[in-house]
Amino acid sequence: MKAVTINAYGESPQITEEPEPKVGPDSVLVRIKAAGVNPVDWKIAAGFLDQIMYVHFPLIPGWDLAGVVEQVGASVTEFAPGDEVIGYNRQDTVQHGTYAERVAAPVRTLARKPASLSWEQAAGLPLAGLTAYQSLRAAGVGKGDTVLVHAAAGGVGSIAVQLAVAWGARVIGTASEHNHDFLRSLGAEPVAYGDGLVERVRALAPEGVDAAFDYVGGDAIPVSLELATSPSRVVSIIDGGVKEHGGQYVFVRPDAADLTALGDLVEEGKLTVHVGTALPLSETAEAFRLNAEGHTRGKIVLLIP
Repeated sequence: MKAVTINAYGESPQITEEPEPKVGPDSVLVRIKAAGVNPVDWKIAAGFLDQIMYVHFPLIPGWDLAGVVEQVGASVTEFAPGDEVIGYNRQDTVQHGTYAERVAAPVRTLARKPASLSWEQAAGLPLAGLTAYQSLRAAGVGKGDTVLVHAAAGGVGSIAVQLAVAWGARVIGTASEHNHDFLRSLGAEPVAYGDGLVERVRALAPEGVDAAFDYVGGDAIPVSLELATSPSRVVSIIDGGVKEHGGQYVFVRPDAADLTALGDLVEEGKLTVHVGTALPLSETAEAFRLNAEGHTRGKIVLLIP
């Protein structure tokens, strides 16, 4: 099969011919239609996660997928060949990722693809959607809350905005000026990044916010701690140091039930996935570059014919 591979940390990704995946008893073979691109993908390829993850070469990057089941393992009853699925295919070791024509994915990482999403949109849902879902759940976001979402126009932030709105919260979201109309279309009240952010948020919410979510890093944590009524409802997916201030750090985990819940919200018309850029597999290096810049609206995905 064709796959994107990297032979050593820091090398440029290239398309190569790789062996067909072996399908274990708890896994299914998925023919991938599209793969989501996330910051963790290029960070792993650069060696930034070497201290916490076993990475083997040649490395096929990627954890997000949307595709069709071709074969099921001996113990699998949840899916059958022909089923359309999405998945956050993070495993205990990193080697056999989703930037490929096929992958063997454990059933614990998969859910059924929402019929209303295109393949590109579906591929952008798993990691970003689960990150938003699990971080908002960690802070107990619900009806009547006022929440601050940093990087609200990005892949995770744009989903977090929609989830918070669906759960009855008022959302204030930070973004560049050119993304403010986009945030309004999602139901958020936009504010600009940069100096004076605390004052701009207080102009909208004089009493501060009930919860705040750091999806970007930088000064998001100190700003959030200044604005939040309780540090326990300040959540970061970027900096574990937030725990030293009484906040919470969330590292997304595969969860089939959570992924199914996201799919249900999609089918109810309460959630969609905004794809900013779709590229062929041959342009993985460009996808990494765009993702590392951090200015893309919505998701970047790779198309796999």
